[in-house]
Amino acid sequence: MGILNVTPDSFADGGRDFDVERALDHARRMVADGADLIDVGGESTRPGASLVPERAELRRVLPLVEALAAQNILVSVDTSKPAVMRAVLAAGAGLINDVRALQARGALEAVAGSGCGVCLMHMQGKPRTMQANPRYDDVVREVRDFLVARALIAEGAGIARERIAIDPGFGFGKTMAHNLALLRSLRALAGAGYPVLAGLSRKATIGQITGRDVGERMAGSVAAALAAVARGAAIVRVHDVRETVDALAVWLAVEARELPG
Repeated sequence: MGILNVTPDSFADGGRDFDVERALDHARRMVADGADLIDVGGESTRPGASLVPERAELRRVLPLVEALAAQNILVSVDTSKPAVMRAVLAAGAGLINDVRALQARGALEAVAGSGCGVCLMHMQGKPRTMQANPRYDDVVREVRDFLVARALIAEGAGIARERIAIDPGFGFGKTMAHNLALLRSLRALAGAGYPVLAGLSRKATIGQITGRDVGERMAGSVAAALAAVARGAAIVRVHDVRETVDALAVWLAVEARELPG
């Protein structure tokens, strides 16, 4: 999953793809580099981020979704707003990637009424405050229980099980220790029976481990993606598509396995 942020304030690439044509060019490059789907985001969910009005989010993402879908590129949209979900699904999006796990009023219905896929993510708190002082008694158990509960609620609302993926939400209300515990235990999440998405690319944990600034975290991010796939992740959400695809190809060749597709 290639990341395409059309926001002025995303932590790793804020403002870079704010222009529609530049964003489209970036998306096409990621597909050429091996991305299976493009995740379009119009509202930053980095720590401390502010909410974006619905209209503004739609102005940012809708033209991109329409253009990418017209080119038969599989599009995911990173949003928690039911109205945005309905609009982008009508425009051709194939997956809703929701950091709030369809908890907003009307979100379940917006997704259930379509044939799209959905990724349910765990987040402790809200983006503005989630990294203030995150605490867990057992982070792996608590995250797994939350995600399974939300998946079952989604199924009960009419979203078929095979349409659901789960995401532990690395960096969303978690310390470095929490993130590493979740990464080590991804098999426990995968064992719940839903495909697991892992999004570690360029995040603060990579910076804490390596001592690198955001723009210098590619190698650490690729290593994290490999670690996630080795522990059962089905999807990795990344900024550096070509490098991650190449690293996975080599690792899978050594393991005598094949890249999906």
